Amino acid sequence: MIVAAAVAIAAPHVAFAAEEAPTCTAPGVLPPELAAWGQPVARKAAAGVPGTALVMGQAALVSLLQTPAVTYPLRPEKPGGSVSYGGLLQVSVATRGTYRVALGSPAWIDLVSADGKAVESLAHGHGPACTGIRKMVDFALEPGVYTLQISANGGPDSQVMVIRQP
Repeated sequence: MIVAAAVAIAAPHVAFAAEEAPTCTAPGVLPPELAAWGQPVARKAAAGVPGTALVMGQAALVSLLQTPAVTYPLRPEKPGGSVSYGGLLQVSVATRGTYRVALGSPAWIDLVSADGKAVESLAHGHGPACTGIRKMVDFALEPGVYTLQISANGGPDSQVMVIRQP
């Protein structure tokens, strides 16, 4: 018990993440706009700009790089340590609107505009229970090309999907 308390104090984000993970006895139900989450394509994150292109509405299982190998256009808000993973992806937006980034891991994401500025998020949330979507972040975007920075991931891959909200 003392060891468990010490671990929880030393790494509260790990303890918190473990508490939030639902116990799943069956796959969760995805809303129609996230239906492609179940059929990801393989992608490799880039170490620098431009990032590897993502297709809007298509899920991708992204192979990430060790953090020291990535040259982020902006320092990530949560960069992770030398043993974490990250990478860069490119997102092209054709129509002004609200876009959602779904992520299958507790990694940190930042969105960078073509002029090199961070795009502020509108909302953060969890994905539907038992679907494999750990977090969802919404952004108000104008037409253009954006860099999606993934950082502080605990493993060498993460599933990612970007959709336009109705």
